[in-house]
Amino acid sequence: MTQMYGTPYCGEELGHLRPVVVAVAGYGKLGGLELGYASDLDLVFLHDSTGSIQLTDGERPLDNGIFFLRLGQRIVHLLTMHSAAGRLYEVDMRLRPNGKGGFLMTGIDAFERYQQTDAWTWEHQALLRARAVAGNAKLCGAFEAVRRRTLSVAVRRDTLRADVLEMRLRMRRELSRSSAGQFDIKQDAGGIADIEFLVQYWVLAAAQAHPELLTYTDNIRQLEGLAVVGVLDDTTAAWLKEAYISYRMVLHHLSLEGDGERIVAAAPYTQTRDRLREIWSAAFESAT
Repeated sequence: MTQMYGTPYCGEELGHLRPVVVAVAGYGKLGGLELGYASDLDLVFLHDSTGSIQLTDGERPLDNGIFFLRLGQRIVHLLTMHSAAGRLYEVDMRLRPNGKGGFLMTGIDAFERYQQTDAWTWEHQALLRARAVAGNAKLCGAFEAVRRRTLSVAVRRDTLRADVLEMRLRMRRELSRSSAGQFDIKQDAGGIADIEFLVQYWVLAAAQAHPELLTYTDNIRQLEGLAVVGVLDDTTAAWLKEAYISYRMVLHHLSLEGDGERIVAAAPYTQTRDRLREIWSAAFESAT
């Protein structure tokens, strides 16, 4: 890209411009260190361009915004290319600020403003699972600092429980693929998403008092952290970890079978689902 258009620079006056750097944040299973065999890549592209002058230094200077758009498109193209072995990855960019209507690559300052003032609770749930995965080390560090600040002070804790519950019930209604006698291991009540939402709710609710809960992005270590600070008892945390690992193993097997399904017979999971429903009801009973 820089060979074609020059390096992007920014600043307030010519002669005192600095080069712009970029980074990539991974969300979802990538951010949470839990990629499966059929996982897509949830990505957010970031840059640190600021100032009244934002141009590349090529023979034909290009506005940085256009450069970043083309750079983002190029990265997505490379990650999703087809070969004789099939497609490399599915890439999902919808978690960037303002979703499909937002810039493909966002300035870190604009990203923080959005997270602090405009983001919905479900976006903070997603940010909890996010980490920098590529790019300039300083900008990656800035992203982590924004993540920690946001999840410590900007979460709407007065409505958090109701918001999380509403989103999860909606997902159960709209995303479940199961029929009678079947269990959608990801989306049905008592499945994987219930464990994920419980962990997200507990961590977001306690993060201001216990910022160490924001250290890790994966469910397993977040559960361990919740037990350490006393949000969960050791027995419940250990049971949820084992249930989550067991469910994920089943999904891995289903993915390797190649049909892309997540549906299993319901009967073998009755006891696990009943116990998880009890934990769910205890966490959200005052909001139901």
